[in-house]
Amino acid sequence: MATPKTMSGVYLTRHGGPEALEWREDIAVPNPGPGQVLVRVAAAGVNNTDINTRVGWYSPDVTGATDAVDQKVEAGGWGGSLQFPRIQGGDLCGIVEVVGLSAGFEPGQRVTCPINLPRPRPGNPQGFIALGSEIDGAFAQYCLVEADDLYDVSSSPLSDIEIAAIPCAFGTAENLLTRAGVAAGHKVLVTGASGGVGLAAVQLASLRGASVWGVSGAAKAEVVKSQGAVETFERDAELPADMFDVVIDVVGGPAWPNLILALKPGGHYAVSGAIAGPIVEADLRDIYLRDITIHGCTHQSPEVFGRLAALMNEGRIKPLVSRTYPLHEITAAQEDFQSKAFAGKLVLIPEVLEI
Repeated sequence: MATPKTMSGVYLTRHGGPEALEWREDIAVPNPGPGQVLVRVAAAGVNNTDINTRVGWYSPDVTGATDAVDQKVEAGGWGGSLQFPRIQGGDLCGIVEVVGLSAGFEPGQRVTCPINLPRPRPGNPQGFIALGSEIDGAFAQYCLVEADDLYDVSSSPLSDIEIAAIPCAFGTAENLLTRAGVAAGHKVLVTGASGGVGLAAVQLASLRGASVWGVSGAAKAEVVKSQGAVETFERDAELPADMFDVVIDVVGGPAWPNLILALKPGGHYAVSGAIAGPIVEADLRDIYLRDITIHGCTHQSPEVFGRLAALMNEGRIKPLVSRTYPLHEITAAQEDFQSKAFAGKLVLIPEVLEI
């Protein structure tokens, strides 16, 4: 079956609200060059980062929570200014369609990739680009990816929808746990524990042999426990002091000082999100007098996602997917995501190709 010359997908035309998204059915299908692979998208997860990029939350001019951006920004992407139109979508599960020269894959293989693609360079060994930000992503029927960024998950017992729920959430979580050195016997606190990254962190930390507590609303506490948490704390509840070896945080905001105090002396705080707000108040004495180590976690080494790919193929991890939507209903999917009504992940499915 011949690959079509055009495809349907969603363009981000500028920073802004849902009106900045444009459904198109005449997008040119990219041609893979040497070392590249054209992937037919089977499913694509919905993430905070896609919404944050749409509204421009990564701009230093924005100081509020991720659901309260109401200002115009110029450079609101991961790496600053975006090139519009941009196809977003950082969570990819797809099937190899066309293989460029020396790409090393075969048509028909099922593949996925991290959202953060390592691009180290002199002076910046943590350099990266983000799928759906600096390059086009998975919110279309096809996606062009460098072969070196892809992982074969053909043997995984997980469905396409489940695999599409893994890259951003589980990749972020595994990176946080790796950087913080989470190991068997550790006591770990996870904020935003009912969300995609939070549930992934609970599951992955439990898999490492740690004891995990989650911060979550009462309505989702049992879901968090079902993924391996020992117990949960209500949002804004008083946390026990000096209890945890590691805090995994994707929330930030006003609760931040209490997260630091919840750590044991010598503990590790790892952050990869700030949905409650990026500006926090710190008493530096609570950090240096107690020998707290802080890890900012965005760049992911290939080893991090390599471990996830192995876990996927072995069937040892399983994301919670609460709902799926056809891709053209992306606005409704993102509104549901921002409502926080659903635990775990929401996933978009491109329309069936008509050739």
